[in-house]
Amino acid sequence: MTTPPIDASTQAQLVSKAKEALGFSYAKYSGFKVGAALLTKQNNVITGCNIENRFFNLTICAERVAISKALSDGHKEFIALGIACVNQDNQIQYNAYPCGACRQFLIEFAPNLPVIIAINESDFKVTSVQELLP
Repeated sequence: MTTPPIDASTQAQLVSKAKEALGFSYAKYSGFKVGAALLTKQNNVITGCNIENRFFNLTICAERVAISKALSDGHKEFIALGIACVNQDNQIQYNAYPCGACRQFLIEFAPNLPVIIAINESDFKVTSVQELLP
């Protein structure tokens, strides 16, 4: 199944919401903050941020936080996911894609989900979960 197209306005909205979610990130150890914004079929935007832990295996990524929040609120169908990342200098990270664990998590719950990645302040790359993890 192909990924449905996502209009530019929706892309910008999701990346903007993902950037807002960065403010809640707990990235004490890496300084690498990630925000995610998930658009549900009911037109709700569910955000998530990464939450690090001293024991790195317990760290949870923004994408998994957003999906988990949505699922725990009863949402099961998703339209798109926006992701934004910043480094220790608060600069947008170019081409910061979901990690392998997030790719596995996303394919379980939303295999055809479009993923919008902030490239810089105004440009986005649109891919899909299937393209990230065929």
